[in-house]
Amino acid sequence: MSAGGGTKAIVAALSANLAIAVSKFVAFVFTGSSSMLAESVHSVADSGNQALLLIGGKRAERARTRTHPFGFGRERYFYAFVVAVVLFTVGALFSLYEGWHKISDPHPVESPQWAFAVLVFAIIAEGFSFRTAIKESRHLKGDHSWFSFVRRAKAPELPVVLLEDLGALLGLVFALFGVAMAVVTGNGVWDGVGTLMIGVLLATIAVVLALETKSLLIGESAAPEVEEQICAALEGAPEVTRVIHMRTLHLGPEELLVAAKIAVAHDDTAAQVAQGIDEAERRIREAVPMARVIYLEPDLYRSKGAPVS
Repeated sequence: MSAGGGTKAIVAALSANLAIAVSKFVAFVFTGSSSMLAESVHSVADSGNQALLLIGGKRAERARTRTHPFGFGRERYFYAFVVAVVLFTVGALFSLYEGWHKISDPHPVESPQWAFAVLVFAIIAEGFSFRTAIKESRHLKGDHSWFSFVRRAKAPELPVVLLEDLGALLGLVFALFGVAMAVVTGNGVWDGVGTLMIGVLLATIAVVLALETKSLLIGESAAPEVEEQICAALEGAPEVTRVIHMRTLHLGPEELLVAAKIAVAHDDTAAQVAQGIDEAERRIREAVPMARVIYLEPDLYRSKGAPVS
């Protein structure tokens, strides 16, 4: 992921959410709508989430230490996971509680024009943020679907912002539905229904984000096409006859660890093997620049498939 692209999308989302949160709170004060209150809390939670993503990106840039010899790249995964937890606990649970409370004790929406005006403004602002996230993600998505992009992305920021913005737009539509039905029918229960819909939506997005970032935290390999490029680079080195086996691991979105056992010729000298390893490392870094930590173990290989110990 382009760090600049991710930061641009985060800043756009943060700016939009701060403005939207203020306007929603104002609308809640005038209308007493639980949907507006749920959306206000949703926007505050989203603003905090974007701040967390910015903090995670900054902390991930720290230099490696003796305690953390591979650096701090995975901090970005940790903060993305915290975002999922915050979205669920603050956004989803509050919305579900507020919706249940409003349905149990309904009251009409007052001054609905405030709610409609703020919701229209919020949809426009969130649309701008969502458009920025899509624009920054499109060149990374390539020919893959958006679903596949969210599943395969190694950098968490853009998928998180994309899902948050999508959730925000759908949440605004649910809030608009709840408020409109409450005004048309004169029954405040509809306001609570809209709030419950927002809560279920946020809980669903939070679970998806938690599952995806958990996988990154545990440790994911490089994408299959990247591993193929690494194998081709290794086997293209003159002193390497084949790759016996290989493991890859993302130390961060833009940093990859490569560990491989490579077969060398039986009659190669130690100097030739060392030269071959250096050449293989050079070819890997040329083919896949994110491969910054490389460990290669030379070995002999039998034609039947068993390495010689």
